[in-house]
Amino acid sequence: MESIETLNQRLVDEFGKDSDTGHPMFRIVWANDETEMRLMDRSDEGIQYLHPVVREVKKYSYLWDTYVLERLVAVPFENLKELADVKISYEPIWAYRDGENNPLPPIWPATKFIIDCLLAALGKHSLRKYVDSEKNTTPEGREARISELQEELFGDETETGDAMRYGEAIVVPNNYKKEN
Repeated sequence: MESIETLNQRLVDEFGKDSDTGHPMFRIVWANDETEMRLMDRSDEGIQYLHPVVREVKKYSYLWDTYVLERLVAVPFENLKELADVKISYEPIWAYRDGENNPLPPIWPATKFIIDCLLAALGKHSLRKYVDSEKNTTPEGREARISELQEELFGDETETGDAMRYGEAIVVPNNYKKEN
């Protein structure tokens, strides 16, 4: 697995930085470490304040021991007050978890695919490179692909090779000389 630092550098190299702030457009973070300043009207115990207070709170209290892929976005006007007038914020786009909600390590191919899908949905990117070739989509193409795989996997099979595989062959060194 690549380090988080390496993955984050790849994100900068592939998707760039914000021109105003210099912050990466995408980043991977550890959910346990992320906090944010929020305007809160209740304490952690549920007691309502007379006046809302800006407090530092866990950003991903619902995710624990998980890596999160975030995207830098402009905070909508209606949410500015809630986020203590922060104009841009990293927002989650993917939590690295499997179908049973178990944490997964982030890997580059999955990360790139997730971002490519997001950008395609926004009309800023194409998913053309993920389209299957004719070898995977037509019956003739599949047959050709299967033949190539069979040749690659089993092309050098001979009776001698099979006998060696199953321990039924005798291997004679090339410098062996038979004596009469």
